[in-house]
Amino acid sequence: MLWIKFVKYLIFSIVTSILAIAITNCTTAPSSPLRIGANLWTGYETLYLARDLGYYDQQPIKLVDYPSGTEEVRAYRNNEIEGAGLSIDQALSIAATQDNIKIITIMDVSHGGDVILGKPEIANIKALKGKRVGVESTALGAFFISRALEKNGMSVKDIQIVSLELTEHERAYKQGKVDAVVTFGPARIKLLAAGAKLLFDSSQIPGEIVDILAVNKEAITNSSDTIQSLVNGRFRALDYLEKNPQDAASRIAKRTQVTPEQILNAFKGLRQPNLQENQKLLDKSDPALVNSMRKLVQIMVENKLLPKAIDPVNLLDDRFIKNAKL
Repeated sequence: MLWIKFVKYLIFSIVTSILAIAITNCTTAPSSPLRIGANLWTGYETLYLARDLGYYDQQPIKLVDYPSGTEEVRAYRNNEIEGAGLSIDQALSIAATQDNIKIITIMDVSHGGDVILGKPEIANIKALKGKRVGVESTALGAFFISRALEKNGMSVKDIQIVSLELTEHERAYKQGKVDAVVTFGPARIKLLAAGAKLLFDSSQIPGEIVDILAVNKEAITNSSDTIQSLVNGRFRALDYLEKNPQDAASRIAKRTQVTPEQILNAFKGLRQPNLQENQKLLDKSDPALVNSMRKLVQIMVENKLLPKAIDPVNLLDDRFIKNAKL
């Protein structure tokens, strides 16, 4: 009898163990979140709007705030994030040194959103000669100030560059530490409201400042469904913004700490290509993006903002745009 009881106990233990293993294997382990970096640029706000509207609910997507594009690039290089909203020059800078970045969405083309603001008494860009100009230490900051000066027959040798993080722009201007500042986003809005004078903006160099959404190749391999959800949600949010601008602006204003009216005005300073436009740009049936990128590569190499020339076509990946659904 003892032997029979032992055998029954042994069989019961084995069956219980098998069932436990089976249940464990059927339970999906929590996925690591897809970490996407962004800074306070108006063109990235549709990502946060998508989150606020619940489009990313139940999705392992984590939006990570950074004070500047410089910090985003550092985080990307250190594998602290899998993707980011970046200016296209930042994407090119990454691609020049590491072959793991793919551009999957065109977020916006700046058309007045990037600005150079000066003290009221400064008449124009030429009047910046010898003056202190605050510039973020990024390729975009260097590119933008270089282009503005070039368009006015000047060079960076004609001004005093003061390196400033984006979070320092407003304070440095108001405290008189700089005479002008290259800025964007909420800082642009607040400084204009404080009486700063617009000296130059990105509408004067149309198509040259583009912001994109990029992810690394490992994420594409391991988290393609999540990336697709990220892209779908972003274009749903863009559609919501177009159809419900007041409500969308109110939602965005809570995060950026400016008024809904200022948000809507900021959106006027950029163009956000819709899904169909994105498809044409990324599959190159519309060559405008590739041509603009090639021009940017040339300018960056000439100004030593890029260590070597690269073919921007290799950075474009249109699979998620092709499969996107609103």
